Amino acid sequence: MSGTAVKVLQLFAALSLLIVLHEFGHFFFARLFKTRVEKFYLFFDFLFPFGGLLNFSLFKKKKGDTEYGIGWFPLGGYVKIAGMIDESMDKEAMALPPQPWEYRSKKPYERLFIMLGGIIVNIIVAMLIYMVVFSVYGEEYLPTKSAKYGIMVDSVAKTIGLHNGDMITAIDGRPEDRFDRIVSDIVLEDGKTIQLTRDGQPVTITIKPGTIHSIITGQKGAFLAARFPLVVDEVTKGSEAATMGLKHGDSVVAVNNMPIRYFDEFDSIKKSIPGMPITLSVIRDGKQAELTGKVPQDKVLGFLPLADYDRYFVTEKIKYNPLQAVSKGVSFTYQQFGNYIRQFKMIFTSKEIKTSESLGGIISFGKIFPAAFDMQKFLMLTAFISIILAFMNLLPIPGLDGGYVIFLLFEMITGRKVSEKVMEKATTVGLVLLLTLMVYANGLDIFRLFKH
Repeated sequence: MSGTAVKVLQLFAALSLLIVLHEFGHFFFARLFKTRVEKFYLFFDFLFPFGGLLNFSLFKKKKGDTEYGIGWFPLGGYVKIAGMIDESMDKEAMALPPQPWEYRSKKPYERLFIMLGGIIVNIIVAMLIYMVVFSVYGEEYLPTKSAKYGIMVDSVAKTIGLHNGDMITAIDGRPEDRFDRIVSDIVLEDGKTIQLTRDGQPVTITIKPGTIHSIITGQKGAFLAARFPLVVDEVTKGSEAATMGLKHGDSVVAVNNMPIRYFDEFDSIKKSIPGMPITLSVIRDGKQAELTGKVPQDKVLGFLPLADYDRYFVTEKIKYNPLQAVSKGVSFTYQQFGNYIRQFKMIFTSKEIKTSESLGGIISFGKIFPAAFDMQKFLMLTAFISIILAFMNLLPIPGLDGGYVIFLLFEMITGRKVSEKVMEKATTVGLVLLLTLMVYANGLDIFRLFKH
């Protein structure tokens, strides 16, 4: 199975699960307050947001008062709660007198819980997943001080004065204990300076305007990563590296008799001329060997470096007992929710970010999953997407849960119920706005595919 297919299947599985659980949140509180739920659907059985167009299901079954089904339009899902203006826009039912089992007949606080049900479940699901992950897998990270070879940097990092081999110690004077948080802290905290040591001397680097924009939009490599020695991992069949005899586990120590030690130093091959001879000096089984060949036209020899942190670094491993995992799951959910709020806020407040470059649709979601299935990564990403769904549904846009919540809070504060006509018009505008955003975001994804 191709890497793309694996990504698609993971995305489909994660979203389907989270959508069903989100809608179950609404369903649970509706039934708790004795409110009739007429439909419970994964995906839409109509052309969203037009409730009267192309109405058909891939599967449906009636049980009690509720029809359970799978719609044909594979974006989102919904529960149709009796007496409520929602995606289905069932105006005929709303024209009839209110019934005791309907949403509009319930007390304001009951309606509030019904509307917040999906968001509440999404947050709980994220917490539970994180609890399981921390309980089963624990937590492993690279302490910044353990990145003993320093950093290797890309062209963006070089423009602000960072060098391969620099040892980062702090951002804006705040010590960095975890290496994997350096870049995210620069971006999310709008970092201004980087403190480091170079050749044993303290150095402060000023982060120039435009750097964060370049980090976010960069397509090649990482802004910075932990530097590591050049040891061969995988050799591509039929490549020049395979022809030369390069093997897994070889340590490359020289290129054309020029000593090298780290992977980033192998970049010298990019300056070579296609077709020219090349000699790699490698250490294999404790002995040095010379491997000869020619530089390919694309200047790619055809091997991957062994980027194994456990081989080069002493990582920090934390084990959690069940009780500790519960506490960690709750605190980590809170931390991730805050991080996403900061990311979302940056779209509108940061001078470094353009909406057209940072907004994405279903393709962008798919890209965050690894090409090879890994249960721990799948669970962590599923939990994070659950947090995203909770936050997005909390936005005060009519048609989303947050829009209904705003109307309910108005009613609870003023004692005046928003008229159904106002709700209907607001929901229509909100749904059209959501459709426009969906088309725009997914259009950007498609544009980027052709652009790159």
